[in-house]
Formats: sequence, structure tokens, C-alpha cells
Amino acid sequence: MIKNVQILPDKLKIFFSNKEEIFLNIWLRDHAQDDNSWDKRSHQRKIFTAKLDTNLHIKKAKVKDNGNSIDIFWSDLNKSINYTADFFLNNLTKSNNKYPNLKIWTNKDLDQNIYTDFNEAISEDGYKLFLKKLYEYGFTVIQNCKTEMSSVEKIAKKIGYVRESIFGGLWSFESNEDKADSAYTQEELRPHTDSTYSNDAPGLQLLLCCHYKASGGESIMVDGFKIAEKIKNEKKEIYDLLTQIEVTGQYIGDGVYLKAKRPIFRVNSDSELIQVSFNNYDRAPFKFSEDKTKKFYEAIKEFDLIANNKEYQWRHVLKPGELLIFNNWRILHGRGSFSGERKMSGCYINKEDFDSSCRIHNII
Repeated sequence: MIKNVQILPDKLKIFFSNKEEIFLNIWLRDHAQDDNSWDKRSHQRKIFTAKLDTNLHIKKAKVKDNGNSIDIFWSDLNKSINYTADFFLNNLTKSNNKYPNLKIWTNKDLDQNIYTDFNEAISEDGYKLFLKKLYEYGFTVIQNCKTEMSSVEKIAKKIGYVRESIFGGLWSFESNEDKADSAYTQEELRPHTDSTYSNDAPGLQLLLCCHYKASGGESIMVDGFKIAEKIKNEKKEIYDLLTQIEVTGQYIGDGVYLKAKRPIFRVNSDSELIQVSFNNYDRAPFKFSEDKTKKFYEAIKEFDLIANNKEYQWRHVLKPGELLIFNNWRILHGRGSFSGERKMSGCYINKEDFDSSCRIHNII
């Protein structure tokens, strides 16, 4: 709700019910959504920003609709442009909440809330609750799925679309020593993220248990954001190092040679953590100066020991009909060693498609 406005030489000050904010004139004019400035059909800007007068000013600003909008009269126009209160509120300067609406966790913080029923997840009302849970915790288990590929495909297409990779689009697997990937063995897989060798790692991974006649093979989830939080609070110099050193990942085999590099803790221009990327199996050879090398090994030791601490791990043997879905930009996953038969189906989804669905459903 807008209470009042104050026109300043090159900006507008808006007083809301419980806060105030400054908006520069050039920014306001560039973001005008009248018919001449904005294409409402495509949500694209029509205005020629470079030709705007940088000295334009506001002649008058009037609060309307009981505080739900403002009419602004610009010096370069003959009629006013209306701006809604929601538009302003959606574009406030960012708060210091580095993990908005996320539930950062260790093992003791989790309960039955991480489980979702398949029919609920695909229902009109239940889908948003499922998506919210996946966004907040970084993973969820969908129960009561049919043990067939169609279950994976249905969930994937509800969120976005199936991503093609070197493993295909939709895929099934069991232990196979001929494959060039450790995931196809029966050995323990320590917590890691997938595709550190890809410039754009998959956002979500889906894994459906189709057949289990085995001993062992627990699925392991670890909140990489929690690891980052702990290291940042206790050993800031190690955290900083892990945001700076780009680690190269590689995949060699099956007819491809893939390489990419990024920091283990990837942050944006506001120093906010946006991705955890760690896979000790896929780390390629690379070398620094002697001092930097020592610090690097100290840092990854700190990270990996926390990731392998059971207090930070959720562990569960997936039963046939249970589908594990997780955010590969946040959650490290692993698997205990096993013996016997274990058949899985799954796929990847792009991070941008997951984010898109969350925005559409007002989760982020």
C-alpha cells in the first residue's frame, strides 16, 4: 500500500505502509508499461532506452486506487503513465536475506514432510505444494509411483521438459562396469553434484526405483547450502577460497571428452550463493602455486568431511515406486554400496525450467 510520494530532482521517493524506497527517474521511465513503451502480449520492452532524455523529470505524481497505484506525469509525454504498487514492491532493493524462503537443513531438521504422494504431486492443487517443498528443502521423495518410465516423464513434464545429456533424455540403469561413470558400479558413491564437467549443470535430477532386490544402496542427500553456511560462519577464509578457485571437472569416455570449471561455491555479483558444485570423482588434474595448492586441499578436505558426516546426511533406501527428485545446484547426492539387483530410471531438468515453474506458482 502506497501512502505518499515525494518528487525529487532526478528521482521519486515512495512511502509505503512500513517502508520507503527511492526510484530514479530514468529507471522509472525505462520501466513504463503503457502501450507505447511496453508490449503486454510478449512482456517485452518497446521503448528505445538509449534515446531517453537523461534529464527528464516528473511534473506530477498522484497516488490512486486507495494506494494501489501511482499516475506519473512525465516531462516528455502529454499524458500520465500508471504504475502499480505491486510493481514497485516487486522491485525493492534486495534485503539481506541470502536464502529467501529456503529451509537450510541437517538430518535432525527433516521429518515426514519431505515425502509427497504421486497423485497429489500431479494434481492441480497439490502440484504447487509439491513444488514449494522441492524448492524449500531442495529435495523430496514422491511415493506411490508406477514403476515405469512414464512416472518419471509425467513429473518432469509437469515441471518443464526432459533435458538431453550424454546419457540420453529419459534413461534407465543398473550396475554396469562397461560404463565410464562411477554411478554404474555397486560401490559406495560419496556425496557429490552431477555434471561438474558441463558448463550448465542440470538443475533437477529425478531417480525412480523400479526394482530392488538387494542389500544396501541407501540414497544420500546433503544440503550444500548448509555446508556453505557452516564453513562461512566458522572458517571464513576457507569459504572465500571456495568461492574464488575454479575447479575443473571432466568426463572422458563413451565417445566424449567434456570439461568445464567453476568454484565449489558459486556466488553472484551480490556475493549471494547460487550454486554448490562439487564432485571429487570428476575433478580434472590442475595445479596452482605451492601455497595456493596447500590451501585448496585444506578447503576441499573441510568441505568433503562435512558432506560425509552423517549428521548432515539424509539416508533412505528407495523402495520400488519411490521417486527421488532433488536440486542439483544445491543438494549433494550419494549412494551406499550394495549387493544384488537395483534398477533405476530417471532424467534431468534444466535449472531455468525449475525456476520458471516456481515463479509461475509464486514460490520465488
